[in-house]
Parts: sequence; structure tokens; C-alpha cells
Amino acid sequence: MAEPILKLRGVTKSFGDLQVLRGIDLEVDRGEVVCVLGPSGSGKSTLLRCINMLEPPDDGEIYLEGTDICKGSGSGEGASARDVDFVRRRVGMVFQQFNLFPHKSAIENVALAQRTVLKRGQGEARTKAAALLNRVGLADKLKEYPERLSGGQQQRVAIARALAMDPHVMLFDEVTSALDPELIKEVLDVMRELAEEGMTMVVVTHEIGFARDVGNQVVFMDEGVVVERGMQKAVLDNPKEERTKRFLGLVLEH
Repeated sequence: MAEPILKLRGVTKSFGDLQVLRGIDLEVDRGEVVCVLGPSGSGKSTLLRCINMLEPPDDGEIYLEGTDICKGSGSGEGASARDVDFVRRRVGMVFQQFNLFPHKSAIENVALAQRTVLKRGQGEARTKAAALLNRVGLADKLKEYPERLSGGQQQRVAIARALAMDPHVMLFDEVTSALDPELIKEVLDVMRELAEEGMTMVVVTHEIGFARDVGNQVVFMDEGVVVERGMQKAVLDNPKEERTKRFLGLVLEH
């Protein structure tokens, strides 16, 4: 068996007295799509933010491509121990809010991090940005500013921006929850195409249809723990845990 591209062991995270993650274990294989479900406040977004070191865990280990990113090249303790650069070059993240620079066009938004982080030249960065915007269906919007784009278009620019860093793993944090219903499909279609192309993805979502159609593994979280995990059809169609059954019953009613 190949080593998982991403492996979490006993990951915990607290904010003051509030323990948000209570010992998370998770494995993600290369090319796998893992959909994380759960009620608000269950720790799903914090889990993603720990994986990409926006919120480094208090305890536990996270292995990315076999490297323990909680114990990087620095000393053994604290922030200096974390291999943040290693993570940033391999993990892309797309947020619920688009976080685009309002004063930069779509192509400039996608080119900027390539130039500042990857040190690509302006020509190379813009060429790649244009190709990625075409890939997400925005070839005619290269020079548009965010305020002239719909929410779905802005989110697709954000996806292109994350892809521009050539990530090995993509994290999606409820990326459709701020969108009007008619705009959700255009974003999910881009994510489906990425999955079909073999991108490794961890997706926090309430879109049960997407989890059923695209997910390989479904993880249900509540109160900072993994309540249930398994193949998507097993968890969604025949959950074993009562808490999972209650959640899916409520979600599928709407």
C-alpha cells in the first residue's frame, strides 16, 4: 500500500478554554476526495486550518507526503519547528469568503502569489494565470475586477489562484455556502473536474449530492471528534452512528 499523502494522528486544537479538536485521526490517499460533514461548530474548518498551518495544532502530528509538518527544520518547539514553507508550496486552500484583492483584476489576483512566493517572472505568471482562468471557465473575464464578477465567478478565480501554486492537496472550506443557489453548480462543476483529473481534495461541505457523487470517503464530525467515517455510500446511505443519522436526516429534509 502506498503511503497516504496526508495523515493526522491525535490532532488537538483549543482556543482559550474551548477545545475545538479532540484528537483527530485521518488518512487521505493520493487522488482521493474526502468530504467532511458536520454541524456548525464541530471543528471542520479548524481541521482544514490545522492542515495548512493557519492554526497550528496544539498536539498531535500531521504528515504531508511523509514529512511531519508539525516538526519541521527548525528547533523542536513552537512556531520555529513548523515547516510552513513546505506546506504552502504543496497545499492550496479555498475559503468560504473569496478573499480576492479588490484593486486587482482576475488575472492579477491569480498571478500575484506566483510572483511573490514561487518567484515566477511576470510573463510566466500571467500566462499560467490566463490558462487557469480559462480552465475554470473565465477566459473572458481576465481583466475584470472582483466587484464586476458574480460570487460564483469570484470563487472560481479563488480556485484558479490556489491551483496556480501547483498544489499537491487542495482544501475547500464550505466554498459554496456564501453563494446564491444558481451559482453553486458552476463552482461544484469545477471541483468535479479537479476530482476527475486526480487532484487530492479535502472538502468541508453541506452539499450531500456532491459528497455522494464525487467523494471517495466521507467523514462526519461533531464536537471536535470524528464520529463516523467510511466510503461515501456506506456513511450517507447506511450510517452506523445515531448522531450521523440525525444530522443526515435534518440535512436531507431540506
